[in-house]
Amino acid sequence: MRHPVCFRLDGDPMPDHEQKQAALGYLNEAWAEARHDGVDGDCLAQASLFAALAELVKTYGEDAVAKFVEGLPTRVRNGEFSIALAKQ
Repeated sequence: MRHPVCFRLDGDPMPDHEQKQAALGYLNEAWAEARHDGVDGDCLAQASLFAALAELVKTYGEDAVAKFVEGLPTRVRNGEFSIALAKQ
């Protein structure tokens, strides 16, 4: 899988971990605004998953994404997506 490179205002590439932190911040803000407007959390989650998977398929193709999601059940069971344990 290739990773896109974002650039800072000074023209230097932004490290991957900083891009992920920035993206998470934007998503948290959008999520909070949607919840404030009355959108149900479950609907947001399903729409977010659809949008994320569609973007991954566009970027990497269906086979690569299918292989990636095969590992999700174990990651979920291991607590990677539990807020109390998140290390992001």
